Amino acid sequence: MKPIAKGAKGTHEFVVAQSDLAGSVEPTLPMVLATARMSLAMELAAIDALRPFLEPGEMSVGVTVNVTHTAATPVGWKVRAEAEITGGEGRRVEYVIRAFDEKEEIGSGTHTRAVLARAKFDERFAQKLGSRGSSS
Repeated sequence: MKPIAKGAKGTHEFVVAQSDLAGSVEPTLPMVLATARMSLAMELAAIDALRPFLEPGEMSVGVTVNVTHTAATPVGWKVRAEAEITGGEGRRVEYVIRAFDEKEEIGSGTHTRAVLARAKFDERFAQKLGSRGSSS
């Protein structure tokens, strides 16, 4: 991993689709952008901010996401998520994350990602899959 610049920023934009709505997953919920989908957009913005600092063969995985969803967004509206690197220690990177729709800020919070070697991750995951069913 290259030295990470505090203040580096990333973004992710998307248009809210029917499948992004809370009510599409659980009928008792309103037909507005699901918090989980907003949070995913924030993670994708964080990945974008970190991309220039990764070495070949490295990737990052989410460790924590702590968000507050403060406004409803309807289907068809554009959402922009932003992430800013605020620090970190070792291979952990910390962010401030925010999301906006066409009218207002819809959420904010913090996020932590860990930088890993992709090959090592894949190897450990393959071992986990290979052990399925062998434990009682």
